Parts: sequence; structure tokens; C-alpha cells
Amino acid sequence: EVRVLLVEGAKAVQVGGLRLTPDRQGLRAGERRLGGEWRLGADAGPHRVNDLRVRGSLLVQRTESGLRVVNGVPLEDYVAGTLGSEIYPTWAAETLKAQAVVARTYALYQGARRRREAFDVRASAADQVYGGLDAETPALRAAVRGTRGEVLVYRGEPILAAFHSASGGQTASAEEVWGRAVPYLVSRPVADEEDSPDTYWRASVSGTTLGRALALLGLRLGAVRQVRVEGRSASGRVLRVHLEGTEGSESLEARALRSALGRSVIRSTLFEVRNAGDGFIFVGSGHGHGVGMSQWGAQAMARHGASYREILEWFYPGTQLVRSDAR
Repeated sequence: EVRVLLVEGAKAVQVGGLRLTPDRQGLRAGERRLGGEWRLGADAGPHRVNDLRVRGSLLVQRTESGLRVVNGVPLEDYVAGTLGSEIYPTWAAETLKAQAVVARTYALYQGARRRREAFDVRASAADQVYGGLDAETPALRAAVRGTRGEVLVYRGEPILAAFHSASGGQTASAEEVWGRAVPYLVSRPVADEEDSPDTYWRASVSGTTLGRALALLGLRLGAVRQVRVEGRSASGRVLRVHLEGTEGSESLEARALRSALGRSVIRSTLFEVRNAGDGFIFVGSGHGHGVGMSQWGAQAMARHGASYREILEWFYPGTQLVRSDAR
């Protein structure tokens, strides 16, 4: 079973036909007090939490920050509910199988590290986006059945199965992005991602807008007048940028700049910067952090006849594919 954090710190949650709110004694549904926590079994499901329908059980708790809702769902059902939110359901069967193994492995990896916490994975992009029952399709369920129980391991343990949308032609190593070397998360060339809408992208940002975004990080530079790339990683991604504004200058990690402007604006750190009057044009390739499996790269491999096993071997070298129930 996977413990999926659906809600954290909410002031109200709709569970089925009940609107739950916190009070000093715990939970309340209208005038009815439910104590510090409330459980719904899997046999009473599927359950609806706000707009999400889920299989499995529910645990609703009163915490210091508000309401927490955790969905206890069988691993294979979790994988099916995740695939539809993380990849195109119409993609090649081998691509879907590769993503199913990745989603399953990631959940087990995080669960092993959060044994003492209230959940294994978040239902958001902070871990994997979980769409529940409504995200499932026949093709996705087939991908789950076709890989049932299969996980990637390194030295006998589930790996950190990182993935991203598109690499821009070369994945990044874990060391260059996160500062920590991981033996199976190394830079790999990726071919034929041209079908990705993020193969080439551009974003125009005014100096004033950039200055305001940086102010949210605590950097008071005023309107930015110059942006200069200071260093690149082995895969070509920008590591740091130097910014000069009307009120000061600062050197900043490219990841922080991307976060400040929005990850849908600066889609990856594989970019160039061009001056454009009172602003800047960011021209880049790829989408996401670039570590692990490129989903568009996996799709290209599948369309050229690669099996899901071959896809996983390419993006996670040195790992083994095993059945989790045999471990």
C-alpha cells in the first residue's frame, strides 16, 4: 500500500457529501464531532476528496496547520492513477510501461525514506501528480498489468527514478543539478525529441518584471538591466547567472531564477539570454530538471522499436529490473 498525501493544512475538505472542518477538539462535520482523526475503509470506496476520486482508504486528521488527508491505496492502483497525470495516455505502449515502472519505483523509494512520516508520496508535482480513479484509462491499466510488480533497483534497493518531460538533447546528471552524484543518474544523449513542444522555446521578460520576481526571493535589485550567464554544467545547462539592476547586482543559481520567474516560463536551465531593449529573451530547449528519463526521449525510442526494458536501461544505466514481490 502507498500512503498518498492528498491534502495538507486545509481549513475545510469535502469528503463525499460531508464538509469537514477543524475545531479545537479535532474534526467536525457540521454539528457532528469526529475526534482527532476519521477513517474510511477501502470497502466503502471509491471515495471523493474535493474533486478527486480515489480507490483505497482515507485517513483525515486534525493537525496544527489544519486538515490532512492521506489516501492508502494499493501500489498498482496508485501507479495507474499517476500515469494519466504524468504522461500522455495515447503514447506508445512501451513508453507507458517504462513510465509505469518509473512511477512504481519512485513511490517505493520515497516510502522507504518516509517510514516515520504520515505519508509516502505527495499527490502533487512535489513528488508525482496523482489523478486517482478518473486519470485511469484502459491503455494505462494495460501498462500497469504488463509491468506488475516490476521496479528498478541499484544494489538491491529501489532507485530514485527521476524523470522529466524533455531533455533538449542531453540529460543532466544528478550531481550537476542537485550537487550529489548518483551512479545511475548520469548524463545521457537523447535523440529525436523534436516532436516535443519544448524542443525549442523562448520567453520574453522585461527588466521590471524580472526585478519584481527576484524581490520575492529577497533580492532588491530594482529593474534588471543586464543578465549574464556565469557558468554551465557538463550537459550545457546554466549553473549561475549574474544580474545587474538599477539598485544593485547579484549572482544567482539558474534554478532559483527559473523558480522565481516560473517553471512554465523558463522551462529548463538549458538556455541562452539575449538583450531586447528594456528586457530579455530567454531561448532554450527541453522542459524540467533534465535528470533521469526524458519522457519525449522515451517515446522516440519506443517509436523506433525499443522495448520498455531498453528504455529503462538507457536512462538508468547500472540498474536492474526486478519484481518487487520477489525482493
